[in-house]
Amino acid sequence: MTDLKQAEVRAPGQHRHLGWALVLISVAQLMVVLDGTIVNIALPYIQSDLQISDANLRWIVTGYALAFGSLLLLGGRLGDLYGRRRIFMIGLVVFGVASLLGGLAGNEGLLLAARGLQGLGAALASPAALALITTTFPAGPARNRAFAVYAAMSGVGAAVGLLLGGWLTGLDSVFGLGVEGWRLTLLINTPIGIVTALLAPRFLAESESHPGELDLPGAVTGTLGVLGIVYGISRAGTDGWGDTWTVASLAAGLVLVAAFLAVERRIAHPLLPVRVFVNRTRAASFVAMFFAPAAMFAMFFYLSQYIQTVMGYSPIQAGVAFLPFCVGLVAAAGLASNLANRMDPRYLAGAGTLLAAGALYGFSRLPYDTTFPVTDVQGSYLGNVFPFIVMMSVGMGLTFVPLTLTAVHHLRSEDSGIGSGVLNTMQQVGGALGLSLLGTIATQTINDRVHQLSAAAQQAMAGGGQQMSEAQQKAAQAVASHQIFTEGATDAFLLGAGLMLVASLVTWVFLNVKHQELATDGPEGAVHVG
Repeated sequence: MTDLKQAEVRAPGQHRHLGWALVLISVAQLMVVLDGTIVNIALPYIQSDLQISDANLRWIVTGYALAFGSLLLLGGRLGDLYGRRRIFMIGLVVFGVASLLGGLAGNEGLLLAARGLQGLGAALASPAALALITTTFPAGPARNRAFAVYAAMSGVGAAVGLLLGGWLTGLDSVFGLGVEGWRLTLLINTPIGIVTALLAPRFLAESESHPGELDLPGAVTGTLGVLGIVYGISRAGTDGWGDTWTVASLAAGLVLVAAFLAVERRIAHPLLPVRVFVNRTRAASFVAMFFAPAAMFAMFFYLSQYIQTVMGYSPIQAGVAFLPFCVGLVAAAGLASNLANRMDPRYLAGAGTLLAAGALYGFSRLPYDTTFPVTDVQGSYLGNVFPFIVMMSVGMGLTFVPLTLTAVHHLRSEDSGIGSGVLNTMQQVGGALGLSLLGTIATQTINDRVHQLSAAAQQAMAGGGQQMSEAQQKAAQAVASHQIFTEGATDAFLLGAGLMLVASLVTWVFLNVKHQELATDGPEGAVHVG
């Protein structure tokens, strides 16, 4: 923070309080990202308290993700047109108010509506936060360090959400607060969001505004198109790719995206200018940031379940188990920000993606043909989980920082918001697609094993095999269930490693910008990027 404050070279209009500006941007980004997972551990308590059906329970998480992912492009462009600080503040206030409504919700409908409203606030605040870094911090070491902090917040947010969610959920019983602990997972955002919004005018400069240039046809078709795709992908993870609503949603989404692209070619002030994609390095960054989160989300989704259901960790213990990921990613992001001044981003992100792919391959080797539940929990964690959590954290730290830098570098000032929105959209859609693909693989493996075991059990009974007691049957079923889940998860991890290798291939082949160019400022074309 001291180094940032002491930065001497600033572009016109950039604010002097760089350290505090980064604090506000980082707090906002962390809050937005962790809210995707903070309620996960509290879901059983929410279901019991508000009498929510199993079918609707997933909408508490999915509703936020859908609103967030589908509105990011619009949120990014609104920042370009009406002032990034203004949209950043509006997003934080909307997020804080929505969190208050959700925390006080007395029924399912209000809670689900609040989660959707949180997604809207996040879609306004998140791309504006990233764009504010590009317009507030001068190119070079100061901006690299700012991006390192931003990338660290984006990466550790999911893990922090699991830890914070587990802790807050149990607070009512620990301290006797007289309020259900799950409500605190939402209410905690209200003071943070409002205070951050109120402090923004003091430490963040406003950007130029261009009112009257909003592309309404593009906003409608683009938002609904992304919504259809994200919903279809998310539904495929639970209902299958052949489900009628999955197919219909994906088809409608693709048609609307095609209409969106046709509109953008004809309009004077498009929501998503084609020039954002024509730079080869930037396009490669977007593609790599599509595949990398798709693979990373597999770790959080399946490993958190493995640690709790198979290893027997409590929710708070599971959160603590992910702490090495937070520490490693923050350290690696700091290292990457320093190396970015001396090393081309291709080598940083290329090495990072290879490390992450190796970590996912390591998770795919979790033993499943053994007795469950795990008896030597500590030994299993230290031997089978901890080394690869650390490897994954270092890999993602080395990946996120250079890819974020190259994705928004040399964008025109008037396009930095929509560029940030595209990057965030790639991460959200990629994450949803990754979970659905990995879920399909894991489910297929699980179903195959269930059928095999059922057939073997029927054959044994038909052959007059020894009958087990009810207690023995339950114990055997528990062991088989853990074995089957673990085998399905390992197949998902293996596919995740493949997705990460795709991100690595894109990085090594197409990310050819030099580190000297990252230390320059100005719009694209001012400095040639090959």
